[in-house]
Amino acid sequence: MPSDPVDLDAETVAFTEHRQTLFQVAYRMLGSVADTEDVLQEVWLSWASSSRDEVENPRAYLIRTTVNESLRRLGRAQRRRETYVGPWLPEPLVEEAEPDAADPAVRADDISMALLVVLETLGPLERAVFILRETFGYDYAEIGRILDRKPAAVRQLAHRARGHVRAGRPRFDADPQLRKAATERFMAATLGGNLDALLEVLAPDVTLWTDGGGVVRAARQVVSGRDKVGRLIAGLVERGDFTGLEYRQVEVNGDPGVLISGDGESYGIMLVELAPDGEHIQEIYGIINPDKLRGVNL
Repeated sequence: MPSDPVDLDAETVAFTEHRQTLFQVAYRMLGSVADTEDVLQEVWLSWASSSRDEVENPRAYLIRTTVNESLRRLGRAQRRRETYVGPWLPEPLVEEAEPDAADPAVRADDISMALLVVLETLGPLERAVFILRETFGYDYAEIGRILDRKPAAVRQLAHRARGHVRAGRPRFDADPQLRKAATERFMAATLGGNLDALLEVLAPDVTLWTDGGGVVRAARQVVSGRDKVGRLIAGLVERGDFTGLEYRQVEVNGDPGVLISGDGESYGIMLVELAPDGEHIQEIYGIINPDKLRGVNL
């Protein structure tokens, strides 16, 4: 880093001012807090060593550097995920649940687990374009300058990305209070070993994702269908996998979810998506890979 204290202070202030935005960009690109922090470190090093005379717009420089560093890492990350044991889910952003979080207007829908899962199906450039266009409102010319692509090519990438996302996103965006209630019924039935009550809350075509990463026991593939999901969970109960566990409501990527713990340690993060009837659970996301729970506070 430069040795001049005045320059360093100015650089630090500028970087800190935009750091949250840079985190949001990189996290949406990578779905990993650890990788995001690595990207921000590289961006800081690039920013601190750059010539101020060559940077007319610090925000534009920092975002462009963040996007391109994220793209560089995303290719490697996607190759690693091809050999990942079981379903891969993004690393969750967990906060304590607050009363205002029930208001749909304050939900961070663009970082929801469901959306991030769909973004995994996009190519790296499509993902970057979608995030910059739909989340941050950049026009095609601005995105083109960031990605070194012509506006027409960016427009085509955006069109394809929107099509994929519309096809893959949940069919029903439930009120957070409905999701909280369904989550409560699901958790009470699961931890209480009440299979009948569990089946009542599941949609016929429910899908269960359990991300254990091969570190802890979890389903090695996505499980679909009420009977299969119910049998899987019933088997875990019979083996005593849920004995002594408790849970509390938290926010997971801006949506209602629960933190499951036992013996003073985090066991997992769980959240659900509802079916169009607003009552039955359509998707269940369970993150139990310890590597993805290290930043979660009990």
